[in-house]
Amino acid sequence: MIRVLAPLPVVLPLLGAAVSLLLSRHTRTQRVLSVAVLAAVLGVSVTLLVLADRSGAVAVAVGDWPVPQAISLVVDRLSALMLVVAHTVGLGVLLFAVGQGAADGSEQAPVSIFHPTFLVLMAGVGFAFLSGDLFNLYVGFEVLLTASYVLITLGGSAPRVRGGITYVVVSLVGSLLFLAAIGLVYAATGTVDMADLSVRLAEVPEGTRTLLHALLLIAFGIKAAVFPLSAWLPDSYPTAPAPVTAVFAGLLTKVGVYAIVRTQTLLFPDGALDTLLMAAALATLVVGILGAVAQTDLRRILSFTLVSHIGYLVFGIALGSVAGLTAAVFYVVHHIVVQTTLFLVAGLVERTGGSTSIRRLGGLAAASPLLAVLYLLPALNLAGIPPLSGFLGKLGLLQAGVADGRPLALVLVGAGLVTSLLTLLAVARVWTRAFWRPRAQEPGADTAAAAAADAGPRGGARPSGNGAARLSAAWQRQVAVATASEGPEEPDEHPGEPAERLPRVLVGATAALVALTVALTALAGPLYGLAGRAATDLLDRGPYRTAVEGER
Repeated sequence: MIRVLAPLPVVLPLLGAAVSLLLSRHTRTQRVLSVAVLAAVLGVSVTLLVLADRSGAVAVAVGDWPVPQAISLVVDRLSALMLVVAHTVGLGVLLFAVGQGAADGSEQAPVSIFHPTFLVLMAGVGFAFLSGDLFNLYVGFEVLLTASYVLITLGGSAPRVRGGITYVVVSLVGSLLFLAAIGLVYAATGTVDMADLSVRLAEVPEGTRTLLHALLLIAFGIKAAVFPLSAWLPDSYPTAPAPVTAVFAGLLTKVGVYAIVRTQTLLFPDGALDTLLMAAALATLVVGILGAVAQTDLRRILSFTLVSHIGYLVFGIALGSVAGLTAAVFYVVHHIVVQTTLFLVAGLVERTGGSTSIRRLGGLAAASPLLAVLYLLPALNLAGIPPLSGFLGKLGLLQAGVADGRPLALVLVGAGLVTSLLTLLAVARVWTRAFWRPRAQEPGADTAAAAAADAGPRGGARPSGNGAARLSAAWQRQVAVATASEGPEEPDEHPGEPAERLPRVLVGATAALVALTVALTALAGPLYGLAGRAATDLLDRGPYRTAVEGER
């Protein structure tokens, strides 16, 4: 049965995208079709996960071509789990986008473009998770990246185009490095099939093997936003529409993390670059969270926490143990769901308060108690408050680090604790300023002082006129910088007052994902067990190779 179902997570979204494009003049039909396709793919993914967990890894040679000439799709516990999580959050984001389109019209996110492109993106994500060779993994990356180039610039505003240019350039550099690495791997081994490479790379001279390993890690590190290859992300993601930012934050970097997992466990199990990965994990944790606590815009705060928490995942991978990989697999599921949810909440905050700058927001808890709950639950989960899934994943990683015992691993344990505390500080600042602070309360003295300093002499002369007017103008300049807008905004007559009632579909989609973040805690035992079985398969490598060799 797996042989029949395995191609569907790729084929169904592509067919759906084609039909959706033909229905571009029928907006409602297009929306229904997109939701139906993703719901069907989610059902297929759940079935694949159940079958893979029962019977182990299965490989499918598309078109009955012999391996390694065929396009091989490999369904094991890890790839099936990633498919389920990806399509679950993808469906939630799509429902949010449908609600947003119904509420706002198609001006900001043209439906005729959005829905086919979103389905192509999901097809690329599915293909990347299922690919059994490096070249088709590259193809999966390119499919999802090509779709993401369109999504990140929807609306065509100047900030989106600027952020999109940065994103496209960095993505192209990563793709070129990946393609060059594939060419060198083929030149050195005569194959790009990952099951074959798991044997042949051991026969390559050590220096050549290390070079190939490093090139692949750099390429995947760019896509996963591992420091120092992560500077592009906080400047690119916050400019996109809320559903686009959410799916990018939840899925795109995790495809890079998935590729690193496969590289480390299947192709280079000797751990030659584990120390380098640990150092990168440490820098990613620390630099990312320091960036988060320095921000005043909710989307940028979330973008920096996204980068920071990639460090936890790289830490677990670098440990190279069953405990470390188990915690990393569990944490990647947690992080996909929680990070996607928080970016959707940020979209609701912007609709309610008119901004995502926490300097301008206030009184959201009183104005919309439901929105406050929708923010608080995933925010506490991201910070790792017991007994939520974020705490369980971090605890597993820290225990694995202590058990490893290497000095750098112990340093990472300490950095993980500090990062968790600073994450709590960052999300608590958002809560106290945007939600808890009364909407009539003025910004703090330090903010007012900064605005007053900005209102100082320009061009050698101090502006004349009312001091409050000068302070207001300076305040608008500060806000424009903090929110990366094109220029000063008109002051609100009633800052922090909700502009409109939140559409039910948007709230419902976000609430469903918030409920899923809570469900991860309730289902932590079975999920952690599944992650453990996936980690055991990864380190064994035997089930993967046996599945592919069965297709020869």
